[in-house]
Amino acid sequence: MDIAAIAPLLTNLFPAVAIAAPTPNTWQVELPDARLLILLSEDQAWLRLLLPLAPQPEAAPYLESLLALNFDLTQEVRFALHQEVLWGVFQFNRLTLTPEDLEAAIARLLKLAQSWRDEAFRYQSDRQLRQIIAAAKAQGQTLTQTLQNLDRMYSEGMLGDLGPTEEVKDRILLAWQTRLSLLWEQVNP
Repeated sequence: MDIAAIAPLLTNLFPAVAIAAPTPNTWQVELPDARLLILLSEDQAWLRLLLPLAPQPEAAPYLESLLALNFDLTQEVRFALHQEVLWGVFQFNRLTLTPEDLEAAIARLLKLAQSWRDEAFRYQSDRQLRQIIAAAKAQGQTLTQTLQNLDRMYSEGMLGDLGPTEEVKDRILLAWQTRLSLLWEQVNP
């Protein structure tokens, strides 16, 4: 990708936002809820996109999940830690990068900024649900029996309170049922 094409591409993608170029090899896009940084390496061979996602202490409970998601979810972008900040990062050889690749990477980074917490929480939850399923299957339980046990444990307060109304309780139990049903066949004890 030609260096001269970067600024027009950014202007086209973000027409209502001023694109700053603090140096000839860097660009900065100030979005309402994010700041996208675009950097060229010293030899101008590599293009790197950086998007700060959260302070490291905020991201700390999710770090193991985020590393796993680097393999399963993020495709060409990655999670990274630097200067006590969790970043979304895209790095690519500039000479083989196409404008379409760059646009796709920017879109993926912006999506990652919106969804990283949900994805990390879902990953952690699914991991724990798989443990529940493995234990239930090891005891010879069916999915129906496992759901009945969860309902009983919530009713007895062993797993906390499901909420003030039966409607809330039913929605939570339905969420359990839906997720357990999706994962049930994937787990072998």
